[in-house]
This record gives sequence, C-alpha cells and structure tokens, in this order.
Amino acid sequence: MGTELSIVLPSKNEALSLTTLLPAIRQVQPTAEIIVVNDGSSDNTTEICEKLNIIELKHPYSKGNGASIKAGAAKAQGKTILFMDADGQHKPEDIGKLLETFHSGYDMVVGARDHSSQASFGRMAANKIYNRLASFMVGHKVPDLTSGFRAVNAKKFRKFIHLLPNGFSYPTTTTMAFFRAGHSVAYTPITTNKRIGKSHISLSKDGLKFLLIIFKVGTLYSPLKMFTPISALLFGLGLLRYAYTFLNYGTFTNMTALLFSTSLIVFIIGLVSEQITMLIYQSEKNEP
Repeated sequence: MGTELSIVLPSKNEALSLTTLLPAIRQVQPTAEIIVVNDGSSDNTTEICEKLNIIELKHPYSKGNGASIKAGAAKAQGKTILFMDADGQHKPEDIGKLLETFHSGYDMVVGARDHSSQASFGRMAANKIYNRLASFMVGHKVPDLTSGFRAVNAKKFRKFIHLLPNGFSYPTTTTMAFFRAGHSVAYTPITTNKRIGKSHISLSKDGLKFLLIIFKVGTLYSPLKMFTPISALLFGLGLLRYAYTFLNYGTFTNMTALLFSTSLIVFIIGLVSEQITMLIYQSEKNEP
C-alpha cells in the first residue's frame, strides 16, 4: 500500500524553526512522509534533517519558493500532499483540521489566515485586494488567495506543476488553476504563529511582483473577464472624447481614434487569451 500523506516544507535558512517544527509534525502525523526542500540554505538544515531522519532535497543555490514546491511535489510519494511553511507560522496541530476537510470530498483545502495572522497592515491590505479580485474572477468566496498552507490531491496538483512560477506566487497559481479546471476547493480557518527568524519577502523589493499577481489571477482564470471591462472603459472614454470634440469643434480627433483602436486591441487580446487558456485547461482535463 502506497504512502497516503506527504508533507513538503520549502526551507531557506529555517534551521532554528525546523529544530522544533519537524518533531512536532512527526508527533501529530507519525506515518507521513516528510520532505524538507533545502533551497540553498547556509545554516545547519542538513544536519537537522539527518538527525531527525527527514528526507531532504537540497538545491545548490536558492531557486525560489515555487521551485522548492515543484521539487517537493515531484519527489513526494503520497496520494495527498500537504504544503506548509518551514518558519514555524503554520501549526502542526492544524494539519489534521485540513485533512479532515480534504477527505470529505475536496481536491484542495487551504488554511485561511485570520486578521491577527497577517504579518503587517500593508500585507493584510494587499491580501484583501487579491482575495476580492480572485472572488470576483471565480464566482466563489476566496478568503485567502496567498496562503501556503494547503492539502492537495497529488495527481491533480502535478497536472499544473508546469504553470507554477519559481517565486512566491505559487499559491495564487495553484488556486486559480484548480478553480478553472473545475476541481473542488475548500477553506479552513487557521491562526498562525509569529514566524521564527527573518522573512524572505520584502515589500519594497517584491512589491512589483505582488502587483503582478493581480494580472496573473485574471489571465490564469478568465482573461476575457479581466480585459472586457478595460476595453469597455477605453471605448467609453473614446465616446466621451468624440462627443466633446464633435459638439465643440465638429472634428474626429486622433485621440478619439487612439482610444477606440486601443479598446478593440485590448478586447482582441482578451479574446485570444481566453481561447489559449481554454486550450491549456482542456488539454489538462483530457490527460489520463
């Protein structure tokens, strides 16, 4: 009988947390396969894994959180894969809560953080924007788009592994891919601990990357749903511009022509992107 559960922890210089976290995970899930993906750490992560008899995948240099997730998912033998952070924020005792919901008939269950679990006001505000946008796109409430604490059906997750970025936005990609493919997704409320050590995410450094998440949400799920309002806005501005210039000067200006043509181009881009997205997910659905 194969392994039922694999727990994957992407880790970069999280030895201080792993010392207590790994034994705690082993205590609550004694039969689970535990995999630590060492993303180019310079601390004693390897020694801790060896001492505790934990599987370690070691990158020679830092490739990113998403790259670690992909490596761990490829290595995992379990029918169910649970991803959690190695910095001590996610509580081992919440693993059972996610798995209980997962085994009730879902393909992915995500631990949704409450307000007290947000690292900062800025991070909380950004997450609220992402959650509302995602909820609008998929037509379902998405309480936490960026949570990295999630249990997934291993077979279905691997079908989308090529879509995952190497950086920190893998949760967004996974969430939208599962919704788009028609898989069942649930959210379980959790409260996280304060992380041990220093965060590897910097708002000043990674701010632009997180803004791009907004566009990724749209293009991964339904590009036309995102591009159509933009196209309509440009077309409306073109009409207003034309009405103003015609009534006042009796002319059709270059700016009006630019707004109309840009509106058409944006709509066509959305239409083509929608067709490409449909083909991508249709090919995934047809795979055995």
